[in-house]
Amino acid sequence: MRRRRFIAVMALILVVLAVVATTRGQGPATPSSTTTSPSSTSSSTSSTRPATPHAPFAVGAVTFTVTEPASGSTGARSFPVTVRYPAVGAPGTARLGLTPLRGAGPYPLLIFSQGFDISPEAYAGLLDAWSAAGYVVADPAYPYTSPNAAGGVIRTDIVHHPGDLSFLITTLVADGAQSGNALHGLVNGHEIGVVGQSDGGDVSLAAVANSCCRDSRIGAAVILSGAELSWFPGTYFATGSAPLLVVQGTNDLTMNPVTCSVTLYNEAPAPKYYLAMIGQTHLSAYVPPGPARTVVAAASIDFFNAYLRHAPGALAAMRAAGTRPGLATITSASKVPLVAGTCPDAPAG
Repeated sequence: MRRRRFIAVMALILVVLAVVATTRGQGPATPSSTTTSPSSTSSSTSSTRPATPHAPFAVGAVTFTVTEPASGSTGARSFPVTVRYPAVGAPGTARLGLTPLRGAGPYPLLIFSQGFDISPEAYAGLLDAWSAAGYVVADPAYPYTSPNAAGGVIRTDIVHHPGDLSFLITTLVADGAQSGNALHGLVNGHEIGVVGQSDGGDVSLAAVANSCCRDSRIGAAVILSGAELSWFPGTYFATGSAPLLVVQGTNDLTMNPVTCSVTLYNEAPAPKYYLAMIGQTHLSAYVPPGPARTVVAAASIDFFNAYLRHAPGALAAMRAAGTRPGLATITSASKVPLVAGTCPDAPAG
């Protein structure tokens, strides 16, 4: 009997020791199916939390009329404007009334100024590209220089356009801050750029580099076949300038001769970049779709990403976008070679 009890006790002890040894070998108990490990928690959270959308965005648009009160000798001025913004949906051309994508905003603001007697919407390809890249883009149809303007077109009205541009900036920044406004939450009033083509380039340059009209809120400018214009009463580059990307078609021989862009570039302080579009004319790199417009869109987006979004690597991307054998070259040299000819209506000296 004692032997049987002894054997039973020893058997029990051996079972207990076996269980303990097995438990030590396995480590902590395996969690039940209702418990998630840290790695599975992270995966679960990321799968349920909406990802922040990124470019390219869908492009929505809204149109309205801006009324600028009278000031000094200038009467009240009214002009229509179309504003593009990143929107909810699939990327594509701008569509009126799309739901704004506020979750990824606010977005830097770009003001586009068109050439004389050309509709701002003629540049829709570029405007859509900028907005799809994450920018709010406004293209005012300035009084007296847009087709079908009331009272006809009068080119000399350009002298009022830097003021129109600055007033529009003030208006859009205020709209972006106003609850219930279509642009509420979309406009980053601290990151503002301007773009202009031809006479619109002259306006944009005056707004960032001429003492008559410089708006210190503007942080970067793209000048598409533009020039210094003697009609503006101030001095260029006397008080510096915002960073510039100057773009010029090498075959633009009469409307904006190459010497216009070369002169303004050589006089501008750094940072500055000169993008030569080889064989392009006054509008061919900006209006019709094709490889040239694609280069201009990509290089200008990278430029604004560098100076308005402060994105690492953006300038390297701009240099790559602007280097296309037989189509485009880009430089940041202090000066580019002078060319023969004169620039119409340029300031003396």
